[in-house]
Amino acid sequence: MSKPIVAIVGRPNVGKSTLFNRIVGARVAIVEGQPGITRDRLYQEAEWSGRSFMLVDTGGIDFQENDEIVSNVRHQARLAIEEADLVLFVVDARSGLLGSDEEVANILRRTDTPVLLVANKVENFSLEDNPQFLEFYSLGLGEPIPVSAAEGKNTGDLLDQVITLLPLEIKDDYDPDVIKIAVIGRPNVGKSSLVNSILGQERVIVSNVPGTTRDAIDTPFERDDKHYVLIDTAGIRRKSRIYISTEKYSVLRSLKAIDRSDVALIVLDAEEGVTDQDKRIAGYAHEKGKASIIIINKWDLIEKDDHTMSIFTRKIREEMGFITYAPVLFISALTRQRVHRVLELVDYVSEQHSLRIATANLNTLIREALLHNAPPAPKGKRLKIYYATQKSVKPPTYILFVNDPELMHFSYLRYLENQLRLAYGLEGTPIIFKLRRRSDEEG
Repeated sequence: MSKPIVAIVGRPNVGKSTLFNRIVGARVAIVEGQPGITRDRLYQEAEWSGRSFMLVDTGGIDFQENDEIVSNVRHQARLAIEEADLVLFVVDARSGLLGSDEEVANILRRTDTPVLLVANKVENFSLEDNPQFLEFYSLGLGEPIPVSAAEGKNTGDLLDQVITLLPLEIKDDYDPDVIKIAVIGRPNVGKSSLVNSILGQERVIVSNVPGTTRDAIDTPFERDDKHYVLIDTAGIRRKSRIYISTEKYSVLRSLKAIDRSDVALIVLDAEEGVTDQDKRIAGYAHEKGKASIIIINKWDLIEKDDHTMSIFTRKIREEMGFITYAPVLFISALTRQRVHRVLELVDYVSEQHSLRIATANLNTLIREALLHNAPPAPKGKRLKIYYATQKSVKPPTYILFVNDPELMHFSYLRYLENQLRLAYGLEGTPIIFKLRRRSDEEG
């Protein structure tokens, strides 16, 4: 199921990140609570009145580039329009209408993407106290919606309008037994070439110009009576100069592909190593509970000795510590080196992703883990785990009934995860633990 994307755009210092944080209900644009995930996140799942959507904060885009600010704002807006289902165009009601606001509006008026004009930093909703508010009507984008993102004023009314403009979430019509494979990664790492190499024929466009693939392309195919769908994703649409801000925007199409997938092939460029963008994309696949394989492409271009592969793998594990469960495969889509192993690994991690452990076996493992390494007892109160059961698969999700969920430390959950992996493999899939008090068991 693919969630609609809402992008927040506007010139610097209008409060885009503040609005982003207000909508998602946490300061995720600044602080990431889960260890190992990159902190400069640009996206977060949000919900309002039962409707879920992906919110994208363009405030993370670097404006310290060679081009003028107005040019970057214009470029940012164009990218947001291309990727999003709805755009929130934020302006500053205190400073009034500026030239860079008009630059963005010129682009937004020429698109079919729905736009909501949001006038931020409105402390008093009287027009007498905000005469400059009327200036924004001249942008031709409808009535400005006054909000104070910092104080949360009128953001509920804004979200009411957001959900009325969002498209419905789209479910895939594929059979449940079909393995949907998302080929994701930064622009120009060889995603389309990998798809072509797997299929053995030219089903999608291949080019060394980032952005050749315009939209996600689904390619159903069969191998050994197994059914698959390859979802190839474009990195960028523009074929002209490649901007740093454009590079950051390539994550958006990957989000949609990951949402729809069972297995994510996270493609990295062997010559460039792990970048922040790689971590951002992989982090989303991890958080969405997808089975994952790290594909190191262009391995044929690397000078190697007997230790190169192990050194490279160690660096990946260090840089992407949150996804150490994902197998690493070194390939060349161009020469087809080890490409035959991709689907073998897809089959394997898909099985692991769907693995169900019998309740008796699961509780035996938990008891043995407790005996071998008892939970810590902060302030003299020790965590007790009474019972465990598997709630679901894809990813494997386990409920632990305990005396007090707050006594569970992250490090001890990691220990339990490691014990599960030692006993049952579970390679390529995240593991989810949910904690409940024992009194919650019947509910």
